[in-house]
Amino acid sequence: MTQADDALAKKRFFVLSIMRLMGAAFVAIGFILMGGGFSLAGQPTDRWIGVAIVLVGAFDFAVMPLLLARRWRSPKER
Repeated sequence: MTQADDALAKKRFFVLSIMRLMGAAFVAIGFILMGGGFSLAGQPTDRWIGVAIVLVGAFDFAVMPLLLARRWRSPKER
């Protein structure tokens, strides 16, 4: 591997790690919002906003890194 390849791999690993951390943070914030830890628009609405944030966070945590890794995969040599 060249230095450019190493630098690109490090950047991609950093992006995947940050994506997972942000997804976990979204899930935690969504659960806090659903539980009434803080208020944005009142409890019935906060619960639905919390559900939406949890779903987005779960998608960011579980699915997006897989999609990015598949897109960034090196082509197979024949």
